[in-house]
Amino acid sequence: MIGDISKAEHIYIAVGYTDMRKQIDGLSAIVQQNFKLDPFSNSVFLFCGRNTRTMKALYWEGDSFVLLYKRLENGKFKWPRDESEALEITSQQFRWLLEGLSIVQPKTIQKSYPQVVL
Repeated sequence: MIGDISKAEHIYIAVGYTDMRKQIDGLSAIVQQNFKLDPFSNSVFLFCGRNTRTMKALYWEGDSFVLLYKRLENGKFKWPRDESEALEITSQQFRWLLEGLSIVQPKTIQKSYPQVVL
């Protein structure tokens, strides 16, 4: 299926600002040159510009690139802006990002693994 990014092994977020006029060739060049990563790997690369209402996702499907574009009608993405490199995130963090939440959720309930059952 076209654009099925659920099969990706890794999800990378381009921290900082990206020129959203860039298309497949420009974004794959950023992945190679700036982040020293392989755009042909089984990974999704996420980009966001200064207007944090839009996001682009670049994914290699094995025979071609897919470029996905998402625009929020209400709200903005909580995009990390501290560095200018790629940051690997989990699928849970990706869901948070798509829901308009920060990729760091300090109030999540931590799983515990008790050793003794009472």
